[in-house]
Amino acid sequence: MLKIVLYQPEIPPNTGNIMRLCANTGCSLHLIEPLGFDLEEKKLRRAGLDYRDFASVQLYPDLETFQRQHTGSRLLALTTRGATPHSDVHYQTGDALLFGPETRGLPRAVLEQLPPTARLRIPMRQDSRSLNLSNAAAIVTYEALRQLGFPGLG
Repeated sequence: MLKIVLYQPEIPPNTGNIMRLCANTGCSLHLIEPLGFDLEEKKLRRAGLDYRDFASVQLYPDLETFQRQHTGSRLLALTTRGATPHSDVHYQTGDALLFGPETRGLPRAVLEQLPPTARLRIPMRQDSRSLNLSNAAAIVTYEALRQLGFPGLG
């Protein structure tokens, strides 16, 4: 299945919403520290409802640790600085979809480690800054799942 990777997420309701997305799609959620909140925070629990028990959530001290533990996963970064539309990628089972922190996005140093074809963007108006993190995660996740034939979903 797909992996959703949140790099240093800051806003608990966004992570809670993505946790709910993972519980409903079978994707796993991977959180890269530091987090801008405590995993037991009330806002996170409210947004995630009772889905925390149904989602596979793992915590990592840094992105390098995630990458070492998931060497078979292709890392695809979602960024407003990407050139490839998210819908032009041929997704594969096991892909890791990497999203940056809400207020600043993925650091250049992280993006420069990836080939340009792995730096994806969601098309939007040029005068727009960005989409909400949980909305962006849902858009890309469902496009990838659509391409894969919605495995395990009814």
